[in-house]
Amino acid sequence: MFQFEKQHIDRLRVALGIPPKIVWNNGTVASGIEGLCIVLRRLSYPNRLEDISPIFQRPLYELSYILSKTLDIIYNNTSQKLTSLDQEWLSEEYLRTFAEVIHERGSPLLNCWGFIDGIVMPICRPTRHQRIVYSGHKRVHGLKFQSVIAPNGLVANLFGPIEGRSHDSGMLRESGLMNQLEGTINRVDGMPYSLYGDPAYPLRPHLIAPYRGAALTAEEQEFNKLMSAVRVSVEWTFGKVLSLFAFLDLKKNLKLYLQTVGKYYVVATIFTNCHTCLYGSETGTFFGLSPPTLEEYLQ
Repeated sequence: MFQFEKQHIDRLRVALGIPPKIVWNNGTVASGIEGLCIVLRRLSYPNRLEDISPIFQRPLYELSYILSKTLDIIYNNTSQKLTSLDQEWLSEEYLRTFAEVIHERGSPLLNCWGFIDGIVMPICRPTRHQRIVYSGHKRVHGLKFQSVIAPNGLVANLFGPIEGRSHDSGMLRESGLMNQLEGTINRVDGMPYSLYGDPAYPLRPHLIAPYRGAALTAEEQEFNKLMSAVRVSVEWTFGKVLSLFAFLDLKKNLKLYLQTVGKYYVVATIFTNCHTCLYGSETGTFFGLSPPTLEEYLQ
C-alpha cells in the first residue's frame, strides 16, 4: 500500500525530517508516521481522497490538510538534494567510480559519470493557458522535468517543472546545470567529468552528445550504438518513478490549477531515491553499484 516495508517507515520519517507530531492551525493533529503514510498512499495509486479515507479513518478535509502539510515538509526538507550537486555521494572519488563502471559496461568514454534526459509528465488539459503546457512533440499537455541519473540508480539532479512546450536544450540553459557542472564536477587534475545526453543537447566539455547526421562513419555509428546501450538506464529510472507512484501516471488525476502537480513529481522522485537506497534498483544492478544508505543520502 505504501511501497515501503513496515519496518522502514519510521526510519524514512526520521531521515526525511518529518516531526513525530504535526499540528495545524485549525487544531488538526496527526503523527508524523500517519502524515507520511497518507502521502505515500496518495502517490502509490491513482486514488481519490475519499478512496483512502476508510484506511485512515479521517474525514476528507483532514486528509487534505495532512496531505498538503506533510508534502510541504518533505519538499522543504529534501528538495535541495535534487538541485545541488555539492553532495558527499557525488565527491570526486565516487565520480571516478561511476565513470569506471560505465566504461566497463561498454562505454567508449572514460569520463562519463551519468546521463541526462528530459521527461514530459502528461497532465489533464487545463482550463486556460493550454498552449503553454502543450508538447507538440509528445502531443500531450504536460509539465517537463530534466533529470540527471547516476549509475547507482539515484536521480542526482532534477530541474522543473517548466511548461511542456519547452525544448530540452532550452530547459538545460534555464536550469543553470552547466554552471554547476563546471564548478564542481571535475577531476583533481582539472579535467571534466561529463554527462551523456541525446541529440537534443549541445556539445560541451561537461556534456557529450551522439554524433549527428546521415553520413556517419562506421566508428561514429559504433560509438552511438555503444553509448545508447548504457544510456538506457535513464528510462529505467523514469519508469521506476511511475511504477512506484502510479498516481503520476494517470493524467486525468493531475489538474494543474487544483493540485501542486509539480511538487508531487519532485517528492515522488525523492521517495524513489529513498526506495533505491533501501532496496536497490535495476540501474544499480546493471552497473554493479550499490547506492548510499538512506541516512547518507539525506544527511
